Amino acid sequence: MAATTLGDRLGELRVRRGLTQEGLAEKARLSVDTVRKLEQNQRFTARMSTLNNLARALDVETSVLLGPPAVLESAPGHDPPSILALRQAVTPLSGFPGLGPATEEECEPPTVVELREAIRSTETVRRRGELTKITALLPTLLADARAAVRQHSGADRAACYAVLAEAYQVAATTLTAFGKEDAAYTALERSMEAAARSDDPHLEVIGVSTLSWIFTKQGRVADAERAAVRMAERIEPGFRSAPLDLSLWGILLLRGATAAVRAEHGDTAEELLSLATAAAARIGTDRLDYATPFGPTNAGVAAVNAFVDMGKPDKALDRAALIPGLGSLPPTWLARHFLDRAQAYAEMRRDGEATRALLAAERTAPEWMRYHASSRHLVAELRGRELRRSSPIKDLALRLEIEAG
Repeated sequence: MAATTLGDRLGELRVRRGLTQEGLAEKARLSVDTVRKLEQNQRFTARMSTLNNLARALDVETSVLLGPPAVLESAPGHDPPSILALRQAVTPLSGFPGLGPATEEECEPPTVVELREAIRSTETVRRRGELTKITALLPTLLADARAAVRQHSGADRAACYAVLAEAYQVAATTLTAFGKEDAAYTALERSMEAAARSDDPHLEVIGVSTLSWIFTKQGRVADAERAAVRMAERIEPGFRSAPLDLSLWGILLLRGATAAVRAEHGDTAEELLSLATAAAARIGTDRLDYATPFGPTNAGVAAVNAFVDMGKPDKALDRAALIPGLGSLPPTWLARHFLDRAQAYAEMRRDGEATRALLAAERTAPEWMRYHASSRHLVAELRGRELRRSSPIKDLALRLEIEAG
């Protein structure tokens, strides 16, 4: 039977590597008790820094430990049709040298205005966390954008390349959300190639931000930190910089801080968070640039996430109480914040409050909850601690189609 829980996968991988629980704990720089509780399914989740350490010790990507979202599983060894279609859209057969242009690119291409409307609509769907809808939209958008850059010229072609770069970038984040980091990296490479031919110099910055996120998801936290910090140093704004420049700089700082926390570089993380908070204060309001929020609210949300990952749930909840304007966040960002609160409450054994935070996340971005591995693991853990036959957490587990352990 296939491993279905984090603990099952951990134990299976450990045995494959010929390690004892003590040996794995030593390689991962963790306590044996942590490894034992995870493998015995006494705990169904762990901080990302713990998961990254385990993944490195087992020589796998972190997403392998978390496993695929159960609701998307297809035949063993195969991607679900929607993910396969997105892979094919990112790397079409016609893109291989010598195989000629794709049929998709021989149709009448859309105008620049039509392409821009399409990417804005796609980003709106993405912010709502409707991931299955995104996988349906992206193949057509990528095909249209490729057709447009082939047939337009001059300024219009550069504008089409900008849309193509953004579409590949959305594909990269979507594939990463589904644990397909290999395909995500390919999509991001193609995004950067398109960005270099576009009329938008900011797309390179957004691409590096996405690269940092992909590396973080892979457990390559040192690379994630370096990528974000190097680009942030390169574009560091001055006293008279425009709000957009401050926003993009702040986004990179938050990416770097997330990676630094998970790399256990606490001092660096605090410094980056402090700089981001100062940048957000200079802007004074929350912005949404390239489908990514930045401002006082998101800087506060990032600080809460950092405290959760550092194992400081009390500080996380204290900081959460001070965040202004949560209603300005896109649904997926707000749902992620509710999940952070839930994890903090759960670590303090305040399960009722953790459940209420999870229910708030579900109301905010229901489909995102179904596919987000950490939320599913936390729901499973809380359900395992629930003694009543019927309860809100058990009802939530049923809605998310989480099998009983």
